Amino acid sequence: MDNIQKLQGIASQVRRDIVRQTFYAASGHPGGSLGCTEYFVALYFEIMRHDPKNFNMEGKGQDLFFLSNGHISPVWYSTLARSGYFPIEELSTFRRIDSRLQGHPATMEGLPGIRVASGSLGMGLSVAIGAALSKKLNGDDRLVFALTGDGELQEGQIWEAALFAAHHKVDNLVVTVDWNGQQIDGANDEVISLGDLPAKWHAFGWEVLILEKGNDMAAVVTALREAISQTKKSKPVVVLMKTEMGKGVDFMEGTHHWHGVAPNADQTETALKQLEETLGDYPFNKNYHAEHTH
Repeated sequence: MDNIQKLQGIASQVRRDIVRQTFYAASGHPGGSLGCTEYFVALYFEIMRHDPKNFNMEGKGQDLFFLSNGHISPVWYSTLARSGYFPIEELSTFRRIDSRLQGHPATMEGLPGIRVASGSLGMGLSVAIGAALSKKLNGDDRLVFALTGDGELQEGQIWEAALFAAHHKVDNLVVTVDWNGQQIDGANDEVISLGDLPAKWHAFGWEVLILEKGNDMAAVVTALREAISQTKKSKPVVVLMKTEMGKGVDFMEGTHHWHGVAPNADQTETALKQLEETLGDYPFNKNYHAEHTH
């Protein structure tokens, strides 16, 4: 329980980082970022075996993570910084010109923790499968984790990749779907219904786990551990994680309206009052990039 409370404290700080990043940039995607906070904190601070201080692109002997729905970069950047990949002060450069923290994760500037550019929806699962196959070919017994959005499942490439992974028994892979029922234009059921999602993944040959409480830290940790226990059994594993978009900020919760809208100053103040500062806010410095690259 003590460890779960520690993780919950980290999650509160990550949510503060998300709100502040999108406010200072006056752009970004806070809704999905807030909804996936427990997942990211559990993954990086409890589940994955990784070495933030010795990051390299190959990641041999380490667990790897790929974010397919790259627009929720604020939660990933905060998690990477808070777990030691780069200084937390750099969060103040989010979406600024020449920053390593672009709106969608990118590799050109060499940000530690990022192994592939993402955000063109539908592609991340294919990349994760390739990385998982590479580990098998290299005799590396570590795992590959990936996250997709549920609206992203409307992309045909997702299902091509799902067929491929099952056929080739890519069983060192754990994919999580952020099943919040929302996408940028509205509810999934209003845009293109996903139908019986568990049955679809079952039919495509995957081991399917359903996480009903994706914003409950203990439940997320338990589900990811269960997912790991199902690896190396000839099937890829998918966790269908039910979350609430905008979780933690009452006026953002449960609506697609905050999918890609940044809060203004008053809204940011209201949001931060609802989120405990546990690790210390990062200092905002608009000149950070210039001061650290010359």
